Amino acid sequence: MRLVDDGRSDGSVHRVLTTERLLGTARRWRRFGAPTPAGESLNADGTPDYGIFGPGSEVWEVLLHPATIVFHNSIQGFMQTIYKPIEAGIRDCDPISRKGRDGTLTFFDSFERLQRNAGMHAPMWLGDTATAEKMVKHLHTIHRRVAGDIIDVGEPELGGYAATDTREVMWAALTEMHPMLRVYEAFAFRDGKLPHRLPAAARDRFIGESARYVRLHGVPEGEIPTTMAQLALLYEKYDDLFRHSPTMKLIPETGEDFEEVMGKAMIKNFHITQVRAIIPLMIQAIIFNLPIAGVLSGKARRAMGLSPTKARLAILSKMAVLPIVWLMQQPPIERRFMRLMWGPDGVVLIESARLLHRQARAAQSG
Repeated sequence: MRLVDDGRSDGSVHRVLTTERLLGTARRWRRFGAPTPAGESLNADGTPDYGIFGPGSEVWEVLLHPATIVFHNSIQGFMQTIYKPIEAGIRDCDPISRKGRDGTLTFFDSFERLQRNAGMHAPMWLGDTATAEKMVKHLHTIHRRVAGDIIDVGEPELGGYAATDTREVMWAALTEMHPMLRVYEAFAFRDGKLPHRLPAAARDRFIGESARYVRLHGVPEGEIPTTMAQLALLYEKYDDLFRHSPTMKLIPETGEDFEEVMGKAMIKNFHITQVRAIIPLMIQAIIFNLPIAGVLSGKARRAMGLSPTKARLAILSKMAVLPIVWLMQQPPIERRFMRLMWGPDGVVLIESARLLHRQARAAQSG
């Protein structure tokens, strides 16, 4: 964040946020130069390298829909923080949490952290194999520093966490993929119909294809689910890491609620220009919280700590916002979200993949 001296006599500074800074350039998301879109490089046998999913796949059908593009960050943010070791890693090690504790966090910092999420995953989902592998390696290098002895101070029996352990890697990948299916089924207007659930075979194909992404992260074959039934059993097996806990957000060293700490820092560092970040941050992480909770399963809502009454309201609100959700999927609004939340490279990858996918689906149906 750029600090601008406004000339005040007390020597203080304002944290000014420009529109250009809000949008960012490709460098905000890019780690290895421009990613190579799926299909624009060749395998050893001379065939196009379509990456880990490719055109015609069920994952691309779900991922490339405007509803998923717009709401991906919202739904993934919910699902990943329900899994306790991921939330513990954010609480203890994430840069925004550290900035909150040292009092320097701004609304833009929180927005930028959310903003980079989808755009840094797009190369793995929509790039060629080499692009996906390089990004996975980079993320694993970063995550080696994310570890702690305590997941939840209120449940010491859960032990610690390490982001590069097989368990955490597996659930990080699954809680990226599965929520996309949930939001697609709940919010995607398609085939001239209201949003609706996919057939069982298509849902199983989505999970089976998602297994390729889980394998890419080095997870052993034994636990990787390839059907919805297997995924449900996996959730049951790790139920203790998804249950609601009122002490989950407490910083082990201080006992403070880390979200409250971050909130105080952002308010302290507020400047009027940061409204530019607050508005999209609210859309992605606050305004649609209740409808997004309605998109998730009943078990996930319980893990969030929703009362039965609030859970019913969440389901009703999911239906009530459908007119707004439809509007947000229209091309001008979707393009705005795509550029803001997926970045310039993400836009290129999405547009390239959509063309390939349309061609593949047309060939399949023909």
